Amino acid sequence: MRLEGLTARLNGMSLMKSLRHSFEESSTSLGRGFRFAVLGVVALLTVGCGAAADQQEAGQHDSGGTAESGPPSVEFSPEGGATEVSPVGDIGVEAHNAKLTRVNMTNSAGEKVAGSIDEDGSGWTLGEPLGYGKTYEVSVTAKGSDGRTVTEQSEFTTVNPESLTYVSMNPLDGETVGVGQPLAFYFSEDAPAPDKQRAEQAINISTDPHVEGAFYWFNDREVHWRPENYWKSGTEITINANVYGKDLGNGVYGEEDRTATVRIGKRVVLSADGESHRMKVEVDGEVKRTIPVSLGKPSFPSHNGTHVVMRKHESYVMDSSTFGLGMDEGGYRTETKWAVRISNGGEFLHAAPWSVADQGERNVSHGCINMSLSEAEWVYDLVKKGDVVNITNSGGKQLPSWDGFGDWQIPWSEWVEGNK
Repeated sequence: MRLEGLTARLNGMSLMKSLRHSFEESSTSLGRGFRFAVLGVVALLTVGCGAAADQQEAGQHDSGGTAESGPPSVEFSPEGGATEVSPVGDIGVEAHNAKLTRVNMTNSAGEKVAGSIDEDGSGWTLGEPLGYGKTYEVSVTAKGSDGRTVTEQSEFTTVNPESLTYVSMNPLDGETVGVGQPLAFYFSEDAPAPDKQRAEQAINISTDPHVEGAFYWFNDREVHWRPENYWKSGTEITINANVYGKDLGNGVYGEEDRTATVRIGKRVVLSADGESHRMKVEVDGEVKRTIPVSLGKPSFPSHNGTHVVMRKHESYVMDSSTFGLGMDEGGYRTETKWAVRISNGGEFLHAAPWSVADQGERNVSHGCINMSLSEAEWVYDLVKKGDVVNITNSGGKQLPSWDGFGDWQIPWSEWVEGNK
């Protein structure tokens, strides 16, 4: 009998060690209910196995003995009376030596807050985000393993932020964009700028297939994310800006979460050469057309470098006053067809029937890429936001990285530093 008792004790200790190891591996990734359940099993084994072995060693042969459990209780998270609680924080209820039978959370207006009791009754999980600066009451009823009923109440108040920031995104959910499209995030101007590191941590970007990328800050409120090279066609991008309830620093919290699923379409790259006055159009690596063009004249040269299509307009009024050139200084205000914006500085691809004789021969525009009506319409129908337009030999300066989506003007070695 002593040998059997020792064997039982050793077996129990081995099982408890295994369960504790499982708990340590699982505690960071599984819910609170699972962790409590594992701890409960370990506790029962500790008492049960130890007691059985002791009884056998003492000569007691009654195998029906059961260890007495502790008193039933409930634990609130956060603790009662807590303030400055994150509305998306670790909020819930746990039962000890008991099973939850009723949990009711209400806001200050008496409205019930969604939540659910675990199947085993060991815990209760919040089912919806809470509000900022709100007080919540929680009442709980649990039945102990000894048959006793426990009723407890608690109250806590969520944080009331000094400022809320709204995050705008480009591209938006459901869009199909080109291989040059960066992922841009803009924090609202009506709140202090967020802490850059905290802001980055709140934005999750996943891709299929996987691609490494990095953030780069253009100013205190604008950050872009892109890979080292152009996106691969067919890539699916999932964006989760989980800013609600997050302390973004400087007294700023997120106003609401933003999500988007974006797809990378066909690889479309346009290459305009200011010396040959030709623009080559490639789709998925195949040259589809070479178009006679006219770029910016020497006094208004087009920017060299990698431009990205920003938006399209079937009809658009080109107004030189937008970049400081008045009509009395040789400016213009002209309606154009099939306009494709490639910078915020006023560079477009568009139809220019007035310069057809110059297209393919010389550069005469104010910085835009001029084409005939038919060629401009064909390009307009082909391109989408995020497609690439490379300009070379224009006689102009390089496109500033902050102008439109000039992201690809920044070397990768500099980009990964983040400009924080």
